[in-house]
Amino acid sequence: MAYSKVSNKSQNKDVQYLSKDFNSFREQLINFAEVYFPDTFQDFSEGTPGMMFIEMASYIGDILSFYTDKQLQESFIDLAQNKENLYNLAYAMGYVPRVTAASSVELDIYQLVPSIFGTEYRPDYNYALNIQPNSTFISGEGTSFYTTDQVNFSTSGSIDPTTVSIYQYDDNNNPEYYLLKKKVSAISAEVKERRFDIGGATQFLTLDLFDTNIISIESIKDSDGNIYTEVPYLAQDIVFDEVENIASNDPALHGFNQQTPYLLKVKKVPRRFVSRVRSSNHLEIQFGAGNSDNSDNEILPNPDNIGLGIKDGRSKLNVAYDPSNFLFSKAYGQIPTNTTLIIRYLKGGGLRSNVSANTITQRGVINMITKPNLNVGLVNYIKSTVTSNNPLPAVGGGSGDSIEDIRLNTIANFSSQHRTVTKEDYLVRTLSMPSRFGRVAKAYITQDDQISPLTSEPGRVPNPLALNLYVLGYDSNKRLVNLNNATKTNLQNYLEQHRTLTDAVNIKNAFVINFSVQFEIITFKSYSNQEVLLNVITELKDYFSIDKWQINQPIIISEIYNLIGGVDGVQSVEDVQLENKFGTADGYSQYKYDFNQATRKGVIYPSLDPSIFELKIPNTDIEGRVTTY
Repeated sequence: MAYSKVSNKSQNKDVQYLSKDFNSFREQLINFAEVYFPDTFQDFSEGTPGMMFIEMASYIGDILSFYTDKQLQESFIDLAQNKENLYNLAYAMGYVPRVTAASSVELDIYQLVPSIFGTEYRPDYNYALNIQPNSTFISGEGTSFYTTDQVNFSTSGSIDPTTVSIYQYDDNNNPEYYLLKKKVSAISAEVKERRFDIGGATQFLTLDLFDTNIISIESIKDSDGNIYTEVPYLAQDIVFDEVENIASNDPALHGFNQQTPYLLKVKKVPRRFVSRVRSSNHLEIQFGAGNSDNSDNEILPNPDNIGLGIKDGRSKLNVAYDPSNFLFSKAYGQIPTNTTLIIRYLKGGGLRSNVSANTITQRGVINMITKPNLNVGLVNYIKSTVTSNNPLPAVGGGSGDSIEDIRLNTIANFSSQHRTVTKEDYLVRTLSMPSRFGRVAKAYITQDDQISPLTSEPGRVPNPLALNLYVLGYDSNKRLVNLNNATKTNLQNYLEQHRTLTDAVNIKNAFVINFSVQFEIITFKSYSNQEVLLNVITELKDYFSIDKWQINQPIIISEIYNLIGGVDGVQSVEDVQLENKFGTADGYSQYKYDFNQATRKGVIYPSLDPSIFELKIPNTDIEGRVTTY
């Protein structure tokens, strides 16, 4: 017998869809019965069989409505309450929740080196140690701190200076040992290790460390020597690789290793994994699905095995290809099989890790590299002199993300996603490049067709889709200089992972305009002229500190008048003059700039070409005079 569904419209029955709870369902069902079944059921008093069925239907409707609303609520990050759902939504939106927060601290690391005599006594840097990252130092309370960068005592610069002092004199009152000091960042963590015996191939193999308060995975190796790299998602097969800037790694750029100790390379990682924290605070590690010994191009569709077929000319447009070929290739990473995985991870953090100042003084496990062919006994002694201290307390340790933290951090992370879309995105990404790849001190970005042709290469046509990124760095005296090629190459590779596909970024040198300041003041008679003059010069040095100035920032003369006039003892400011200083022979920038032509209504504007004002030698470029009547 055929069955046909009769619509509500054909029966002309008015059905209300606004009921959400028990009482509204009950009321609507009673009204429905009164309107459409007036002769069938008329007794709506409590305890009757008809009311029992109406209330049971209302009860079921209330439950279904509740769970429908609950499921919908749990689908939105700003409404979800279940912690497991919040974790899943956070990962889907690119945020990795934290189960613990490690405290951070800046450590002073010390070592002794013997003296060596040439024309004078100086430290023998042949005995300068290279302390590798992942070394540990311990506080008096037993909290372990883990260094995140290397400490190379043999190099020194404005980014990573080495402080030298005489530690000990010999019997002839000549320096015998020097004390070297460097700073390094560290976090509260201890290294743990777990081993897993892996048998046959398992697609998307997932391992649970069954440990809590895990900060991060440091490394995963197997018994065959293969290294597995952590990636944000398994489809990402390219990561940054930090290599030491030496001749064997890059013959062309190793000459800049003092300013750029590491090079940023990009490499493919066939063996990779992702880590996920679950609501139980356990960390899970998941690998890919690749289990084939064949190369990818023999499995994945390519011009030789899909479409028209280039080689033999036969059409393959009517051939169906299994999309799961992508899944079973190495596209999501190679599976570890018949091996032992060695997983090293960091555990720690928490409120207890916020230790006091001057307490991180004990040595843990320190990985030190020395130069070859040195006195073994002296090397061992030098290694034993390595000590540490924290002048400031460790801060930042906590219990990790709460429910509300996960929600708000996920929303904030999703809106940014490390993408470079606006000018500010490019500037933040440029200035956040780790300093071991070279320090970018100043940055400015503009579209290629908005600048003067003076800064473009001859014969080059401006590209409206290209961006010109103007950058500068610091020398060892913290004065502005052009970035070396090694740093520019690292910056190019660093931005490549974040830039929009259609953007082309040209990295250029900004112009530096040096200047001097001359001023005249009148002081109150009760003040020392010399003391007031020195105070004004100190204020001007702080005002023109290069840390406070950016590319294309103008000089507002009225601010200088107000600054000088606010110094205690200054009665009035008679005159302020700024004069361009140029000429490489005198140590200044080669570019000459007309300050008079650039001044409009008390403001000295930079040039159309991106440039920055720099008071290069403040000890001599600030001249002041006290006028008396």
